[in-house]
Amino acid sequence: MPELKIEVRNFHAASNLASPAIALELGISNHPFNEPIHSVILRCQIQIETPRRRYSATEQAKLRDLFGEPERWGQTLRPVLWTNVITNVPAFTGAAIVTVLIPCTFDLQETATKYFHGIQDGTVPLTLLFSGTVFYESSGGQLQAAPISWNTEARAAFPVDLWKQAIDLHYPNLALLSVRRDIFERLYDFKVREGLATLDEALDRLMEAKLEVGA
Repeated sequence: MPELKIEVRNFHAASNLASPAIALELGISNHPFNEPIHSVILRCQIQIETPRRRYSATEQAKLRDLFGEPERWGQTLRPVLWTNVITNVPAFTGAAIVTVLIPCTFDLQETATKYFHGIQDGTVPLTLLFSGTVFYESSGGQLQAAPISWNTEARAAFPVDLWKQAIDLHYPNLALLSVRRDIFERLYDFKVREGLATLDEALDRLMEAKLEVGA
């Protein structure tokens, strides 16, 4: 019966795709090494190990929306689920390299997006938990199926700049803001009424007015 070992080899911002993504390169090896693997359905859950990182004062301020005041982080700082992905690994014997695409979004309703947006630089500690099914040939040449061991996992340090690069490839100097339709209509009416060219100008005008009132 096959026993897979999976390790993280590399990350890079994927290009030429319809939406932002990180390309995760995995190295997969099998024991026994000479046992033919027909294919693998590989599931990967990626968790951000937030307690395993130090945070600057600026990062702490940006992450209060997720974890509250820094004084409480001993209780509130918990691992964050980034995503679950699935990929098909083609036939190999011994070892193989496979690329898994991790979708990215700048939707700040997503917990992982809030986290990455709040990190200035450096790396983010990840734990990757693997599951799925291995299809292999028995010694008699018959096709067999076996589950991937539940304790198969890998750790990696993910450079947060790659997440920002992946977003900038599709949305350079842009952020996606999701609001209720009625609020959008009020903002659009304000833009038209004030003779402004863009919604950016409308938001800027409203924020300046708010700051002047509070001054």
